[in-house]
Amino acid sequence: MTDQAVDAGGGNLTRDDRPAAAPRPLFLGRTRELKDLRADIARAGLDTISGRKAPRARVLLIAGRPGSGRTALAEKLVRQVASRYPDGVLRARLGEPDGTPVPVERAAGDLLTALGLPVPPGAREDELAERLREALAVRRVLLLLDDAAGAEQVDALLPDNADCLLVAVSRGPLTGIADVRPCTLGGLDAKSGVELLADRIDPVRITVDPRAAESLVEVCQGQPAALALAGGWLAAHPKEAVSDLAKRLHADPGDGAALDRVLDFVHGGLPGPAARMLRLLSLAPAGDADPHTASALAGCSLESARALLDRLTALGLLRAVPAPLPRYEVPGCLHPLLAALAAREDRPAELQLARARMLERTVRLLQSCRAATETEGPEAAERLRQLPPALRFASREAAGEWLRARRPALLAAARLAVADGELDTLARRLMAQLVRAMVAHLGTEAAAGDLYGVHRLVLDVSRRQDLPREQAAALLNLADLDARTGRTAEALARYRTALDVGRAANDPYATGRAMESVGGAHQELGDHDRAADWFGRALAERLARGEHADAARLYGRIATAYTYTGRYGEALRNWRAAVAGHRRTGDVPAHARALSELARVQEYAGRPAECLRTCQEAVEWARRAEDVRLQAALQLRLADTLERLGDPAAARLHRGAAERLLTGEIRPAGDRAEDGQGDSTADTSQAQDSGACEIRSTSAED
Repeated sequence: MTDQAVDAGGGNLTRDDRPAAAPRPLFLGRTRELKDLRADIARAGLDTISGRKAPRARVLLIAGRPGSGRTALAEKLVRQVASRYPDGVLRARLGEPDGTPVPVERAAGDLLTALGLPVPPGAREDELAERLREALAVRRVLLLLDDAAGAEQVDALLPDNADCLLVAVSRGPLTGIADVRPCTLGGLDAKSGVELLADRIDPVRITVDPRAAESLVEVCQGQPAALALAGGWLAAHPKEAVSDLAKRLHADPGDGAALDRVLDFVHGGLPGPAARMLRLLSLAPAGDADPHTASALAGCSLESARALLDRLTALGLLRAVPAPLPRYEVPGCLHPLLAALAAREDRPAELQLARARMLERTVRLLQSCRAATETEGPEAAERLRQLPPALRFASREAAGEWLRARRPALLAAARLAVADGELDTLARRLMAQLVRAMVAHLGTEAAAGDLYGVHRLVLDVSRRQDLPREQAAALLNLADLDARTGRTAEALARYRTALDVGRAANDPYATGRAMESVGGAHQELGDHDRAADWFGRALAERLARGEHADAARLYGRIATAYTYTGRYGEALRNWRAAVAGHRRTGDVPAHARALSELARVQEYAGRPAECLRTCQEAVEWARRAEDVRLQAALQLRLADTLERLGDPAAARLHRGAAERLLTGEIRPAGDRAEDGQGDSTADTSQAQDSGACEIRSTSAED
């Protein structure tokens, strides 16, 4: 990291301007609870008592209402015992800010990623949970699952390893998991509550009136979250007495819990713009807000948004996230309360407009993020100049850093936009730009897991809006990822559905691509006759539209399918058609590869003389294509053919030429020509691999 970093919109931000790292929250009280939890780790379970080895990890449950300090207690416990687990601590949040349970497959995938293990895109819950259990079976880790909605989530992620420990945080008991004794939290004791207030404000204000501080702790019911808000309000109002705040809260007890009442009081005392932004932050995806998100939601400038975010953080209404880029988190205990405030105070149309502004800003940031990778050419430079300065990234690296930091929030934004149902146009634009940015910065392979989820969302929207072209494209993308991860049968079903949708939409691209992909799936499944049939259908479509390059490629795929079935005559006819097609389109590398495959099939068909002539022709085209690997492969094939024709001396010469090509002793023809050393007869056969089927020096496998 250099001395300069780029914020979410690209403006240069010096280290001194960054928000200070959020201090570790003060932990007070809970001495008895911590002691009991540590003792429970070593407590003999029912399996041990019965003489059997514990088959699974011990589960510790910390139960309590949001705002009771349950997560803080779990983190404190984790810090105290983490040294016993040499393979580290894994964390996962099992609840969305709005209370929606996180799917097990997403949580398992995130944990596998944290372990540095691959996550197959589109894998089902059972497969990912099994992969996670296999990974944890040979590790000694501490697993912290926060905000668990039910026993099913925890049980699916529970390691089958007694050397691991799982700490779960939940609102209530996890009925269904054996041998779990919950540690249920209430409020803090009066002494700890007063100490928490003293950490937020000048202790003198408490010393002069200790009874008022105890009264405030009582009205807040000892809830750490409520006391933190009260302390933040007192810190922002240094002239207010602690007793005054206690009296105000006593005078208006309301019907809700302590946290509801304190939040209502603090919210009511905020200036209009700050109160409105606080409510609108309940719309921030995953409860994760940066200055751009806040600016778009509130419809204000970036500078105003930053100032308001800092003010809300000082009051304890937000948490600053320690990160190179400015980020703020809406506390999970406050999120549903802020959503209720927004529903009460703001009109539905205003909330929908705020969502639309946020999604539009996200789309433009993703466009800028992708544009940062396109630095060559005047058109790319012009596109960058047209972007507002606040949306520009200083470099490709800065854009990639922003994308990685905002990844969870961006994916959550796509899910929320699709679930909304009234912003489908923006949702489609957002997902299109998200896919392009991820591919540009991360690559298709690295981003495959995220892309699978986005394509499923695209499929949902396209079906809801009756957009057959987009539906066919989503099905094809999902099927490609299925095929890449070995789920060929699922991929075949999706390709067939995409074909039906493409035909109904009269989409020639989707139809042709689906036909070819159906053939590829059949070939992967070993049904080569059906593969050749589907490739033939796709070929007819390409020829009808005059797409000669694709037609030549399909001739090769048909020939490959026939080769696998031993129908060498039909394979040879199709390879000759492929050769003619590539010659017509001027594709020299493809022409050379097609000739090499034609020679290979001639060898299989028992025509060594024809194979020799075709190999010599292929060598010349491979040299024109400057493909050294193909030249070397063809030299080996020539050697094999010459040996069968009774010329071992010539075969040795060709093997030697192949070795020199592969070790770099013979340069491509183009390099020699530049030095004036080109000789059209010196290395008559120099070659490469085929793109369709591997060329080998022997054909024992075939």
